[in-house]
Amino acid sequence: MLSGGASKRTIGAGLSTMNPSVSTQESRVIVYDRDALPPPGPALFDVDAWRAEGALDGAAPGRGTAFFIDAPFGRVVLRRYFRGGWAAKLSRDRYVYLGLKASRPFREFELLRRMNADGLRVPEPLAAQVRRHGLLYSGALMTRRIPRSRAWPDRFADPDLDWRRVGAGLREFHDAGVDHADMNARNILFRDGESAPWLIDFDRCSYRPGHAVDGGRNLARLRRSLDKLWVGDEARLDRLWSALLSGYSS
Repeated sequence: MLSGGASKRTIGAGLSTMNPSVSTQESRVIVYDRDALPPPGPALFDVDAWRAEGALDGAAPGRGTAFFIDAPFGRVVLRRYFRGGWAAKLSRDRYVYLGLKASRPFREFELLRRMNADGLRVPEPLAAQVRRHGLLYSGALMTRRIPRSRAWPDRFADPDLDWRRVGAGLREFHDAGVDHADMNARNILFRDGESAPWLIDFDRCSYRPGHAVDGGRNLARLRRSLDKLWVGDEARLDRLWSALLSGYSS
């Protein structure tokens, strides 16, 4: 599954605090953490190959781009990059190739690596793939699954979830310089018994340590998603949202 006859080189710049390597295999370039993975082959990002091995363990809601896998090296999430909205009508999974470091998988891999190094509650990146198609590319990212965690909508009815702590946790990200491009409720996870939020899906996001982010846009996006996903007493949501804002502002 993982082995492949590929050339490898250690990246000298552009990645941080890990043992990163690049594996070049014909039209594919794979960036991976060699402390966490053996030299990878193309099958690492092949959902059908994992399914054939009986290792596929479900998928996340959405466009069907994130798959849960019980791999030999741990429980992981494999996410393929797909477009949404009007752009998907032009090309569902192809992007203009402007170099490895400008590609979406590489940028998200590096972003997660930096945030992990700084102790933020985000997934650990394991590998990213860019596959060339002439002047275009498709991509995928593999991260370690956050243990014992559930997406926020699965805990809407949980009376023990402290929304004030949720707000304080989101403020920690903004104060650290994290600007999330799509802060919706499905991109926020909680470990069982905890109220500190973990963020996922950092495609097109930014991280500038030392430059606090004005979280108004992120919070507005979050509230819209809560309104869309919430089922039940809307007055209760309003009360919980007030608690979240109180925690965010404290």
